[in-house]
Amino acid sequence: MPRSPRSFGAIGVKAPVQRGRRVGLMGGSFNPPHQGHLLAAREALARLGLDELWWIVTPGNPLKSHGGLPPLSERVAAVRALARHPRMRVTSFEEALGSPYTAVTLGFLTRRFPGLDFVWVMGADNLVTFHRWQDWRGIANALPIVIVDRPGYRFKALSSKAANALWRYRLPESQARSLPGRKPPAWVFLTNPLAYHSSTVIRQSYEKAE
Repeated sequence: MPRSPRSFGAIGVKAPVQRGRRVGLMGGSFNPPHQGHLLAAREALARLGLDELWWIVTPGNPLKSHGGLPPLSERVAAVRALARHPRMRVTSFEEALGSPYTAVTLGFLTRRFPGLDFVWVMGADNLVTFHRWQDWRGIANALPIVIVDRPGYRFKALSSKAANALWRYRLPESQARSLPGRKPPAWVFLTNPLAYHSSTVIRQSYEKAE
């Protein structure tokens, strides 16, 4: 069972005091983080007009094997080395929640920081399997979502089960800047210059080099 959010004083994120700040949330195991992740973060910051973007480094993806997963501290350090930007923050508070599920994480954050306009940021590859996430419809109803294109995933993502179910809530790309603060469900698919990087491929190259 996830622990009560009321039991946490500090979660590794010091929220700005101003209400109405526009904050992107991008979660993942980041094993390892790469330029594709950084591109998605930068695109979301720029095109949605975000004040900040928080990288949420998770203990592990519940849909994937954790065999060989580096310690959380190592992955956090790797993300911090990559995400050197004055408006990006790197957090690992999800470990303290005691739950690996995004729905629990977002529920905690919206209660903890009710004055912030959160947007969930994810790659097109995640939209393909979004319908397998625990309470994915609840996630879509909790926050606006921005989907950032990834090489080879655009058509798979836009024809996925979740995309079809949420199609009527899709906004034109030209309205991306209006997404923060919108009442969910609402989502935008961002086309952008593509970075051909994959955590899986990078890990495999490490293994071959050993």
